[in-house]
Amino acid sequence: MRGTDPLSVIVLLPLALIAASCDRQSPLTSQPDRPATAKPGKIDRSQAGTATPTDPFNAPDGKTVTLAAFRGTPLLVNLWATWCGPCVKEMPSLDRLAARTGTKLRVLTVSQDMQGRAAVDRWWTGKSLTKLERYVDDKNNLGFALGGGSLPTTVLYDANGREVWRVTGELDWDGATARALLAPVIG
Repeated sequence: MRGTDPLSVIVLLPLALIAASCDRQSPLTSQPDRPATAKPGKIDRSQAGTATPTDPFNAPDGKTVTLAAFRGTPLLVNLWATWCGPCVKEMPSLDRLAARTGTKLRVLTVSQDMQGRAAVDRWWTGKSLTKLERYVDDKNNLGFALGGGSLPTTVLYDANGREVWRVTGELDWDGATARALLAPVIG
């Protein structure tokens, strides 16, 4: 690639792959509910037992945090972005999941928006998300540590910080599939 800075290619190629993997054709505003027969996101157990990544991201108060700070309680980490239709669609059901599970499960949504907190705060304004907090990973450290690629990606860790499973793609967190996946960890 004559005239192209190799570092730019290394940085931009993974970001282009992440953007391409999200269903950008879905509108960002209200979407109709998925039919009961629709196929959920892909469930992957191949990395079960893997420890949480140590890569930093930003807490709602702006301080740097890692997933290790959440050990002691099962943790559901959802990587999402404001521009990702399926990500936006599943946020209300993630909020209801956080409300239902209380202290049995910590639900952590971590935005991968490169525009950072400003983009997330703009999107969040006026939403009825009362249980989710606004974690931000504008450098995509956590996203890359978890394999990058596709949004939304949601990973369940047990109380010891070991991966149980991950879901790539959208999932109805109110539905039977989610309840069955979570039952062994939260009862």
